[in-house]
Amino acid sequence: MTNKKEDKSTWAIGGGVIIGIGVGFFFLEKSPLAFVGSILIGLGIGLLITSIISSKNG
Repeated sequence: MTNKKEDKSTWAIGGGVIIGIGVGFFFLEKSPLAFVGSILIGLGIGLLITSIISSKNG
């Protein structure tokens, strides 16, 4: 079992979403769909980082 204090995978997902929101604000005036797309890309990057972290720990 992974220890909650050592598990940083949730930080990667949250960080990816926050980065996606930050990037999305630059595209918000041009296209709202680009804003949503950047959030989803940030989420995807966070999930990829999470899988890499969990494969190294396990």
